[in-house]
Amino acid sequence: MRIGIDARFWHETGVGRYIRNLVSELHKIDPEYEFVLFVRQDDLGEIRKSVTSDKWKIVGTTIRWHSFSEQMLFANILKMEKLDLMHFTYFSVPLLYRDPFVVTIHDLIINHFATGEATKLPLPLYYLKVRAYRHVISSAAKNSKKIIAVSEATKQEIIDHLNVKDDKVVVTYEGVDPLISKTKDQRPRTNYGKYFLHVGNVYPHKNAKRLVDAFEYVYEKDVKLIFVGEKDYFMRKLKKYTEEKNISNIEFLGFVTDETLGELYKNALATVVPSLMEGFGLPVLEAMSYGSLVLASDIPSLREVGGDAPIYVDPLNITSISAKMQLIVKSDPKDFEGLKSKGLQIVINFSWRKMAQATIEVYESCLSL
Repeated sequence: MRIGIDARFWHETGVGRYIRNLVSELHKIDPEYEFVLFVRQDDLGEIRKSVTSDKWKIVGTTIRWHSFSEQMLFANILKMEKLDLMHFTYFSVPLLYRDPFVVTIHDLIINHFATGEATKLPLPLYYLKVRAYRHVISSAAKNSKKIIAVSEATKQEIIDHLNVKDDKVVVTYEGVDPLISKTKDQRPRTNYGKYFLHVGNVYPHKNAKRLVDAFEYVYEKDVKLIFVGEKDYFMRKLKKYTEEKNISNIEFLGFVTDETLGELYKNALATVVPSLMEGFGLPVLEAMSYGSLVLASDIPSLREVGGDAPIYVDPLNITSISAKMQLIVKSDPKDFEGLKSKGLQIVINFSWRKMAQATIEVYESCLSL
């Protein structure tokens, strides 16, 4: 059997990490299938160094996601490979593709947060793009053999909003990457003093503005709020917001190395995840794996991942966020050792190997239909 995997997002955050780990684990497991990996032309050299099995074919393409060429040309490229099953690792499935496929839907955030704040495009063009998105994702859900969701919360969203049956959606939890070695004596090279940490993009649903507003009421002058993530349009917009409000002690580090990120997790007062909605909540898992206390929104997906290890807040209530941040600042760090230990135990249940094995079971169920 010949299975295709859309890996064009290889170097993206979020979905890219999912794809890299899926491919890596499938490569190690070595199931009795042939795989065809569709990648961006620029990534060919790097991927060929890590995917070396004779059972894997790598096909380079210049076709980007969310593009006209994706809808008009990508389906033909896929069909040329005579696949028994195609795995679209993101919802962007060509409408013209009618051969058997599975699709991973990571979240339905745009269904809830389709606002002008979430784009740099002119509003008419943006809303046209949202309509196209909804058409594409509905078509993908309808025509797929199976849908992979990354959490039970996302599965329920898919059932509720895309009108599919429960047994069509399979949950495969993500894992956590070892950013720095946990076996060596890691002396912190990041000397930021006391700080709260936010990791990832700051799109509107990430609720970063309310986090900044809440931090304004954390009175300790030696406490910082650190943002790690790409300095894109939304991060620059948030930085301008902090400057307009004249809130000091907020730093924007941009991208950092994995080792630095691991140290930032380990030494933070808490990692803050104030999102209004998440498909999975990988920063919660990453933070707990490094023994970081987690301050998280009380929403289904983060409850599902974090269990009873994080301290939960109402993400719509600035006072709720601020009160818990102040509590953490004023408390003895030893008071939270129990929560950190719970987090380390919860992380054990999540692994990329389990995710890959569950994905193989999805492939097998589709191939046997």
